[in-house]
Amino acid sequence: MSAATTRSRARRAPALDRLCAEAVDLAREAAEEAAAPGVVGEYVEAVPEGDRVVTHFFECAEPGYRGWRWAVTVARASRAKNVTLDETVLLPGPDALLAPEWVPWSERLRPGDLGPGDLLPTEADDLRLEPAYTGEDEPLPDSAVSEEMTERADAEDAEFVVSTPSRGAIAAVAEELGMRRARVLSRYGRNVAADRWDEAFGAKTPMAQAAPASCVSCGFLMAIGGSLGQAFGVCANEFSPADGRVVSLDYGCGGHSEAAVMPKTPRPAGPVLDSMATDEFPLHPTPSAGSVPAAADPASEDLGHS
Repeated sequence: MSAATTRSRARRAPALDRLCAEAVDLAREAAEEAAAPGVVGEYVEAVPEGDRVVTHFFECAEPGYRGWRWAVTVARASRAKNVTLDETVLLPGPDALLAPEWVPWSERLRPGDLGPGDLLPTEADDLRLEPAYTGEDEPLPDSAVSEEMTERADAEDAEFVVSTPSRGAIAAVAEELGMRRARVLSRYGRNVAADRWDEAFGAKTPMAQAAPASCVSCGFLMAIGGSLGQAFGVCANEFSPADGRVVSLDYGCGGHSEAAVMPKTPRPAGPVLDSMATDEFPLHPTPSAGSVPAAADPASEDLGHS
């Protein structure tokens, strides 16, 4: 037998065994025994799984399992006429109603989901964090402050005095600067936080668009440190919708500290030409109106007619 013939037979679909295909009653009894009464529906089809192995499918009438099918697999031994039961299971069909695809909890979590007593661990390679000062790089008691300083002193042929700062002094300074943490925010973490804060309390919100002024000039704004302090602060106005929240310096609301003393919008000046009133002018000036002599009465003027 050639290799091509062997591969052709290996790819050939198994034939439907006649005795296993006729064991529909055996398969239904097995499905009804495994399921609740009355939930095994009409017969669907028989599918060959291998040599002398056939799976019978029945509709599932269980509420909430639309499109699911009871699958009962039967088999028989070679040259045997007795069909035996293999397994019974409930499987989804092509148009079955399935639950949404499972998503890890780290991707399902949303802001505000964390409650009292909940723990939210962060991954070791979280892009929002980066390593900070942990004290592992502190110099040993008998080491120099810096190898660079030692090399420079040797190059200049100068006397170098070994002075090692105390471990307590370094830790105290690091703690005062807020650096005595295993990890701190990375640039990506700061950018993500800035985008989130600006979307909630930024210049493009309807409240900021209608505000008389921005938070940068409000007395209720509390400054924050770090690079984010150049664009954000914390609102301390209890009557503001952003009280206790990080707000953009371009944000604003009606609770601005100077809202009561801000100059009102100036009114436009009145028109120079009054187009609403009328002035009365005589058609014939009076004799006393000026130095121009009065014109003769047209009715008494001699027109020269005979």
